Amino acid sequence: MNRILSLSLLLTPVLLATACARASEEAVSSPATATASAVEATAGATIDREPPLAIVHKTASCGCCGVWADHLKAAGFAVEIRDTDDMHPVKQRLGVPAGKASCHTAEIGGYVVEGHIPASDIKRLLKERPTARGLVLPGMPAGSPGMEMPDGHVQPYTVELVLADGSTQPFAQHGQGG
Repeated sequence: MNRILSLSLLLTPVLLATACARASEEAVSSPATATASAVEATAGATIDREPPLAIVHKTASCGCCGVWADHLKAAGFAVEIRDTDDMHPVKQRLGVPAGKASCHTAEIGGYVVEGHIPASDIKRLLKERPTARGLVLPGMPAGSPGMEMPDGHVQPYTVELVLADGSTQPFAQHGQGG
């Protein structure tokens, strides 16, 4: 009995090594299958991935900022609110360009998101992952998320992409004529 046990203990690693080598050869002989499996796994991870946590910095008294945070929640984002009395250090730390500020600043997926930016634009940013600081929407345009008008009017506005050097370029147009 001990000889059989000893023999099986010796043969098990050999059999496992042979099986692993065979699986490896099959993967090499059929790279299309291996590639397709990798693409399917990657696509599944992209499709099933939930939006990252949105950390929203705002002043405690700002109501429109809370409405914008609710807009993000409705779009599937988890939101953490951080009330602060002085937004300037937050904007400075996150690299919001001068003249591009709004009433709140968010950190989402490694990007800065400044102002009343639609969740659809944020999701596009996270999908495309450009080399950039993030998105800005200066001011508080009427009809943007959190600034909705009772009559449904949307003032034309442009969400801008903040490049690594701090310059901006148009990212999305919204409103009449946009």
